[in-house]
This record gives sequence, C-alpha cells and structure tokens, in this order.
Amino acid sequence: MNNLIIRKIRQLKSFLTNQQTLIYILSFLVGLVSALAAVVMKNAIHFTHVLFTQGVMKGAGGVLSLAYPLAGIFLTMLAVKYLVRDNISHGISRVLYAISKRKSYIKPHNNWSSILTSSLTIGFGGSVGAEAPIVLTGASIGSNIARHFKLNYKYVTLLLGCGVAGAISGIFKAPFGGILFTLEVLMLDLTMSSIVPLLISSVTAATVAFFFMGDNVLFSFQVKQGFMLSELPYYLILGVFCGLVGIYFTRATIGIEKLYKRIGNKWIRMVAGGSILGALIYFYPALYGEGYETVLVLLNAGSGVAPGNEIFGNMAAGFWSFSLLMAGLLLVKVVATASTNGAGGVGGIVAPVLFTGGVAGYYLSSLLNHLFGLALIESSFTLTAMAGVFSAVLHAPLTAIFLIAEITEGYALLIPLILTSTVAFITARTFQKYSIYNEQLAITGELITHDKDKAVMTLLDWSREVEKDLLTVRPDSNLGDLVKQISKSNRNLFPVVDEFNILEGVVLLDDVRDKMFRPELYDKITVRELMTIPPSYIDLSERGDAVLDAFERTGAWNLPVLDEGRYVGFISKSRIFSAYRELLRQFSEE
Repeated sequence: MNNLIIRKIRQLKSFLTNQQTLIYILSFLVGLVSALAAVVMKNAIHFTHVLFTQGVMKGAGGVLSLAYPLAGIFLTMLAVKYLVRDNISHGISRVLYAISKRKSYIKPHNNWSSILTSSLTIGFGGSVGAEAPIVLTGASIGSNIARHFKLNYKYVTLLLGCGVAGAISGIFKAPFGGILFTLEVLMLDLTMSSIVPLLISSVTAATVAFFFMGDNVLFSFQVKQGFMLSELPYYLILGVFCGLVGIYFTRATIGIEKLYKRIGNKWIRMVAGGSILGALIYFYPALYGEGYETVLVLLNAGSGVAPGNEIFGNMAAGFWSFSLLMAGLLLVKVVATASTNGAGGVGGIVAPVLFTGGVAGYYLSSLLNHLFGLALIESSFTLTAMAGVFSAVLHAPLTAIFLIAEITEGYALLIPLILTSTVAFITARTFQKYSIYNEQLAITGELITHDKDKAVMTLLDWSREVEKDLLTVRPDSNLGDLVKQISKSNRNLFPVVDEFNILEGVVLLDDVRDKMFRPELYDKITVRELMTIPPSYIDLSERGDAVLDAFERTGAWNLPVLDEGRYVGFISKSRIFSAYRELLRQFSEE
C-alpha cells in the first residue's frame, strides 16, 4: 500500500515538473483568482456607492452632492499615500511599462491596492471605469504567481497576460474579449504556447464570474433587432464619426491631464479637479460613476422609453434641446474622466470610452432619423458606436468587435460591428499613430510591439554587456607608461581618460606595435600623440535600437560607453549581437 502511494506521488511530481503542464495549471489558477478579484471589485464599488451616497450622505441635498467625487478622490489619495505608497494610476499603461522595462514584474500590493482605491474613486462618483484597475490587479496576480514559481521572463509575461485576460473576461463575462484585449492591447506574441493558457484563464474567469454574478456584470444587453443591408452606408458614416470622436477623446484626455500635472501641489490639484468634476456631475448627473446606467437607458429607448426625460429631466423638453444636451454630454465626458484621474483618482478609461461611444451612436442615429426621416435602429447604432469609439481610442478593433458581440449575447450585429470598428480604427490611426495607452510609452521608447525585432530591442538590457576590464591610460603619459599597461593587459584597446574620467580617445595596440619595442622612444612620445578619436560613443541611457544603429552607422566593432560624459567601458558588436540572439531565441521558442 505504501509503495503504491509513493509511486502515485512520484507520478504526480513528474506530472507537475513538466513545464507546459505547470503553465496550464497556473493559467487556470490565475483565471480563477482574477475572476474572484473582479467580483470583489464590482461589489466593492457597488456597496461603497450605496453606503456613502445612499447611507452616510443620504438627505444631504443636491448641492452637497457636489462634494461626493471630491471626497472620494481625497480618500483615494490618503489610501495611496499611507497604505499603497506607490503610483497606481493608469493601470494598463503601468502593465505595458512592466512588460517593456521591468521584465513583467509588478509589485505584490497591486493584487489589492487598485481594488481599494478604484472602489473609493468610482463609488463616490468618479467618472472613470473599473476595467483598468482590475486589469492591473489581474496582471499583478499573474506576475506574482509566475515569479513565485521562479519562471523565466517569457512565462512571467504569459501568466501576466492570463491575469489580464481573466480580469476582462470576469468583469464583462466575455472570454473572447479578454483574450483579444490581451493580444491587441498588451501586444503579446500570438503562438500556440500562449493562446492555450489564455483560453484556459479567460474561460475559467468567465465561468467563475457567471457563477457569482449571473447576468449582473458591469454591462449586459441583449440585441432584439438585427440590421438591414440598406443601413450599411450609415454604419460607414458612423465609423468615420466614431474615429473622429476617438481622436478627440484621446487628445483631450492627454491634454487635460497634462494641464493638471502643471499644478505642482497635489492637494490644490485634487481640489481643482474634484471641484470641476462635482460641478459637471451637478449639471450632468449622467457623468456620475461609470455611466453604464445611462447607456442602458439609451439602448432601451427603442422600446418606448423617453431617454431625454430620464437622462436630462425637464431640460430635454424637445428634440433639439435633447440633441444639444447630448452633444454637450459627448464633449464633457472626457473632461470629467480626465479631471477624475488628473485630480488623483484611480480608474480607467474603458467605461468612459464605451459611454462616449454609446452617446455618439445614439446622437448620430437620432439626428439622421429626425433630419432625413430615416428609420435607423437607434439601439443598434448605440452598441455599434461603442465598439467604434473603443476601436479608435484603444486601437483594438478585434477586441471592440467581440467584446460588444459577447456583451449583447449574440452576433446579430457582427457585420455592422466589423465595418464600424474597422473604419473607426483606420480614421483614428490616420491622425493618431498610437493608442491612448501607448502614447506616452512610445514617446520615451519604452513601448513593446508586435514587431518581434523591435520588441527584442526594446527589452534588450545591453548595459549588462558593457566591458569594464580595459586598462586606461592618461593623455599626458608617455609611451613607456603605455607599454607597462600593455604588458598587464590581454586586450588590444586602451581608453585614454583624464583625471576626471572624461574620455579623450583610444589607443589601439596595432597603432603602437612598431614603436613599443624601441625603448629610445619611450620618453619622447606621449599617449596624446598616439590616440585616435572613436567614430562615435554610446550613452548609458541609450535604448538598444540606438546602440545597434550606432554600430551600423560607424562600422565599428567596439564603441565607448559614457555616463553623462564620464567613461564607463566599451561595448562590442559581437557581445550585443549575442545578447540579441539569445533574447530573440527566448521570444521565438514554442
């Protein structure tokens, strides 16, 4: 009996030591935990909203509700300062940065910190979404589980992606959307070794989310009507419109947040942003929180509900009053979102993007119907525009198409979704090269991409290949001093530096070989007379692609490396290409 138990234990151990099997098991675990985190976050936001706006502050009056968002941002900043003690804003950009520059390492506190802070921000009315915080949470779960098992960079990144796929799948109950979001937005390499763990994680998360929440996910709607072929030209117009709205959303978000960053004092910044947000919500209550309730009102409008009265009250008495208010809502949502994040709140832009898309779709279709007597199905245009603006802002058309298709529990609008999302993406990409998440990372060269060569160059830590064992000489030393250094060295290159370690040139052994055996010249020739100027140099802060460009431009085999002008060492073409090939091999292996 004991022998049987021992044999079974050995078989189990052998099964678990197979790396691919281990990855499958861990991807299931990551999907499970990420979905639980999504459930916790959704409920935390809901109960925070109920507790403080319907409990503690109930009866405070409409004017005092101006302070709700400011109070949420204030509590968020206290939590970040005293509990988290780290920057956790713009969760998806931080995940991209971790993949590109931190070997996919995300600090363990992100397992819970984004849930806490986004619950405070959104629960009190911050005009942002829960998606980016839960993406950072899922990524952190995957990263830290992988690091616990001491996996290499490739598998840490893969399980990080599994966490993201699980988080999106769990919060939207959209497994395909979760996978495609990971592939398009995080730009993971698409291979069979990566797609299977992503599938496991995403399906696990969707199942867990359905078990705990049923249909009570962030946003859910069932399409009641399909589309007609005669409507396709209008969906084409909608795609262009969504592309332009996406460009506006991206540039306005980045621009407004830059304005907030110019306010040096974070408490003044908090008061300014929170006050603007409160004022916007006072005049536009639909800006409160994520805004999915407003989108559902627009979607149900085709069933006889009057969206103007429900969203704007008595102000939307007629069609043109309603249209003006809708146009204003379309324009100011981005201000509310940027003010929330700029003031110090924690939240994402996916919900605001979907909200903006829904408003844009309903606005355009209702306007076309009124002006030209058309019979466009406004709920269909509302849903399709959500995908269009998502595609334009995030540059992720496939995610947009399948996310909306899964949310609506059917593919009745698949063709309009494809058409609108594609046109919106092309329109936005024409004027905006990078997505809103990638813009800042692209500027600093810290963005990983689907281009495997560029991805490897982004990740290559070439500074580890710098050779620092070369013996240096002073420019005023004589040939005799140089010969002494040559006798101690097994290298044929000698950097010439002054007393402040500033590089002045180099001496090659080949250039002094005919003189070093003539002692009578030792005191007559100085190193300055023998040295040559390198064709170029590389600063320690340069990116990997810039290093390779320097070698290709100069044709040199060795180039000096400086740190703010001071000599550090030399980098050789052979060593950097060896490091490049090794990293490329890790990227390419299945």
